[in-house]
Amino acid sequence: MSTMAGRFLTIEGIEGVGKSTQVARLSAKLNERGITHVVTREPGGTPLAERIREIVLNSRDEVLPPTAELLLMFAARAVHMTNHVEPNLRDGRWVLCDRFIDATYAYQGGGRRLRVDDIRQLEAMVLGARRPDLTVLLDAPVEQALQRARQRNAGAAADRFESERAEFFERVRDAYHARAAAEPNRMVVVDATLPVDQVASRIFKLLEARSWIS
Repeated sequence: MSTMAGRFLTIEGIEGVGKSTQVARLSAKLNERGITHVVTREPGGTPLAERIREIVLNSRDEVLPPTAELLLMFAARAVHMTNHVEPNLRDGRWVLCDRFIDATYAYQGGGRRLRVDDIRQLEAMVLGARRPDLTVLLDAPVEQALQRARQRNAGAAADRFESERAEFFERVRDAYHARAAAEPNRMVVVDATLPVDQVASRIFKLLEARSWIS
């Protein structure tokens, strides 16, 4: 758990599970309770980290090897943590982040099949002992989630991850589930196939159960 005054909450899941919607819903609830917080995302979250995000998601001029993708993710994360996340936590603000370290284990570890030990080394270098206080994994069957994503992005060009095949996302989902099974006190799976209001209610109840809000 964080030793800082602010709470660090992350929302995870594959494309199409409704992360952005639930981040917005939770942010609104925190505002109602008068809890000062910031909403951010990975990769990205600061001007420099957003430039790295653009490379990761939209690089098409030449092949971006999986190892380079992994290093770029951690480069963006190092900038994000130093310039945004840690200062806000120190100042007592909650940080609500759309994806974080678990996404790297899921997408680059599970999806790209990179070595978990390599990810762990980079995690130790960039994050030290920092972990989210709570991670919500929004979960849905891959085909259902991808169908939602296609409907959401109708008419827009798919990024490098959205262009991946279903088999890639099955590996990502499996890696997410393995992370949740290994750290059940930090990472809680929420059924993303439920109606949006029910998903939002379940996430909020997780905070109430920890006595972080009333």
